[in-house]
Order: sequence, then C-alpha cells, then structure tokens
Amino acid sequence: MRNYFRFDENQTNYKREILGGLTTFLSMAYILAVNPQVLSLAGVDGVPADQKMDQGAVFVATALAAFVGCLFMGLIAKYPIALAPGMGLNAFFAFTVVLTMGIPWQTGLTGVFFSGFIFAILTATGLRETIINAIPYEMKMAVSAGIGLFITFVGLQSSGIIKNQDATLVTLGKITDPNVLLAIVGIIVTVVLYAKKVPGAIFIGMVVTAIAGLVTQQIAPPHAILGKVPSIAPTFCAAFESFQDPSQLFTIQFLIVILTFLFIDFFDTAGTIVAVASQAGIMKDNKLPRAGRALFSDSLATMTGAIFGTTTTTSYIESTSGVAVGARTGFASIVTGFCFLLALFFNPLMAVVTPAVTTPALVVVGVLMASSLAEISWKRFEVAVPAFVTIIMMPLSYSIATGIACGFIFYPITMLLTKRHKEVHPIMYGLLVIFILYFVFVHG
Repeated sequence: MRNYFRFDENQTNYKREILGGLTTFLSMAYILAVNPQVLSLAGVDGVPADQKMDQGAVFVATALAAFVGCLFMGLIAKYPIALAPGMGLNAFFAFTVVLTMGIPWQTGLTGVFFSGFIFAILTATGLRETIINAIPYEMKMAVSAGIGLFITFVGLQSSGIIKNQDATLVTLGKITDPNVLLAIVGIIVTVVLYAKKVPGAIFIGMVVTAIAGLVTQQIAPPHAILGKVPSIAPTFCAAFESFQDPSQLFTIQFLIVILTFLFIDFFDTAGTIVAVASQAGIMKDNKLPRAGRALFSDSLATMTGAIFGTTTTTSYIESTSGVAVGARTGFASIVTGFCFLLALFFNPLMAVVTPAVTTPALVVVGVLMASSLAEISWKRFEVAVPAFVTIIMMPLSYSIATGIACGFIFYPITMLLTKRHKEVHPIMYGLLVIFILYFVFVHG
C-alpha cells in the first residue's frame, strides 16, 4: 500500500492518512442525515406519498454512494478527496425536479445517471476543457452563490424560521416556537465552531443541536444506537424504471434536468479538486496531475450513486479538513469511505435528525457557497446583470434550474448589447436557445 500510494514521495505515513480520512469523514458526515431529509421531502406538507423517496433507503444509498465514490477516487486518482451526494443538487432534485416540474423521482434518478454518463464521455474525450472554458468564470461563481442562497432558504423554511404568508409570500416565523429556537441555537453553535476552525464543525453542531433537542424533549430519543441496516430495495435500480416508458425521457424538461445536473457537478467537481490539490501541494506548474482520472472517478461515482438511489455524487470541499491534518494520498479517501460504510449500522441515530437539526448544516454550507459572490466583477454591468439574475432567481423561483436558465439567457444578450459578443463562446448561444425553449415548453 505504501508503494501504491507513494507515501515516501508524498512525505506521509499511515497515521497521517488515517487521521486525515477520519477528519474528512467527521467534516462531511452531516450528509448522512441531511440527504435523506431533503430527498424524502421531510417536513414538506401536502406532498403525495409516491413523490417522496423512502428515507431509510436513501440513507443506505447515501452511505454506499459515498463509500464507492471514495474508493474510486482513492484507488483510481489517488487523491485525498472524499465523495458523497452533493448539497444543492439534492435540493434541486427534490424541490425543482420532483415538486415544481412534477417529474417522478425515479425519472429524476435516470437524469442523474445520464449526467454521470455524459460527464464520463466528456472527460474521456477531452471535451470537458472546451465546455469549462465556454462558461464565463463569473457565471460559474454566480451559480455557486445562488445555490448557496437557495439551500439556506430551504433550511430556514424547513425549521420554521421562515414561513409562508399570503400577503408578503414569506415572513419570519415564531421565534418563541421551541423548534425554531432549537434551530437558531444550532446555527449559532455551528457558526461559532466553524469560525474557530474546529474540525468537523458542521457535524459537531448537528450533534449539539440534537442533544439539546433531546434534553428539552423537542426530539424523541432513538430506540437504539446500533440497528439493522434499512432495505435499499425501494430505490435500488429505480433509475432504470423510466426505460419502460422512454417517451418521458425525450422532453425539454428532462433535457434541462440532465444539463443542470451535469453543469453543476462539472464545475463544482473541477473547482473542488483544484482547491484540495492546491492545499495539499499536489499542483505542478499550475496543472493538476491525473486530473482526468479524478474527474472520471467522480462521474463513475455519480452513475453508481444513481443506481443505488441518490442524487449526484460529487467531490467535497470538506476534504481540505483532512488535508489540513496531514492527508496527502488516496489512502485517506479509502479510510473515509469505510467510515461511511460503518455508519450504516448506526442508522437508529438518524431518528434524532429533525429539520431543526439539519438547518445549521444547510445554513453554513449556504454561507460557504455564497462566498463566490466576491469573485464576480460587479462593476462590469454586462456581467453583473446576468450574475445577479442567476443568484436571485434561484431562491425566488424556488428552482436552481430556473435561476441558471434566466442568467444564461441574459448573459449573451447583455454582451451583445454592449458590443462584446466576440467574447461569448458559441456554446453559450446554444444554451440560450435551449433555455428559451425551457421557458416556452415548461413554464409557457
């Protein structure tokens, strides 16, 4: 193992890699609780049972997708980068694809599988470079920031901090409500821990919130710590059920779903890999060795996760926490993967994970994603307008896809009107047409 991962060359050892892998797991373990909550639409009233995914099955799918994804990254790319179902993409799946578009979750999983397959082809053929360069940097940052605002809004809404009001659409919830107070305490604790750079701050914040809920009797105690692993049958291979009626796959809606999954995963993964590699000192001459292998591992993980029954499996920026304590090779990723596998047997503890417990994670992750706002050239009006439209339309329309569509329509138009059309890649004009068709056929 030492030779395979080149421990001596990377100046590391088993102790550092294991500690790094454990630290990364603790930093991203919140996804085991948050992902089932989001995909099962927990806390959302008035949703038919057939639109909700089985929470237990999603929990297993999340753990298995993370396990397999970490193994792919560790063994193929040999990077200390952990993978799991991504935040933002799960919200897009649940609240846009299923709730807004009315697409069955089974068909949504088909879209996830296709996006992973296309990602793999683009990586293998080298077309990924062309597509990455076609999308303006500011628009990539706008998408990231918009998703941050969206998942924060989802978290605040699910906990009751923000609630519906007919006159103003939304308003502040009852601060004296016990669940609201619990969520607020959780946010404060998590923010303080993260500000102090405590490893696994988000996970610890959720644990503290859950304990506070148990002590105040706002959360029912779990019946056990260890338990039988839930059945994955409700979601396993559900992605292939859509092939029984292929007509539902040949629609503008489904195309937009695939493009959105592909777009977000594509750039999120590339950015995360570069960020982690830079911190680990792996970058050479501003280039990333084995970049193709890393991206290919990510695409394989996405396809595998879709088969298990979860949304896009992607690289986690929380991997930087493991790098910070010494992780330098793929062995750390393997350690993280096995931690996710062991977590399957602690599923009874998931009963304490209520919307109030997950809200701190959603808010803090939202803040981290919103930091991309600093990268946008706000004084360049032709760029600022499409970026702002992208960001603001995601939470206001309750749809990540709609935000991307609005922004990507405005960008070529503002660039044309300011006579900077030569800076716009032809791919952007193609996306302009696709997104116009999206509004005509989906929202017309």
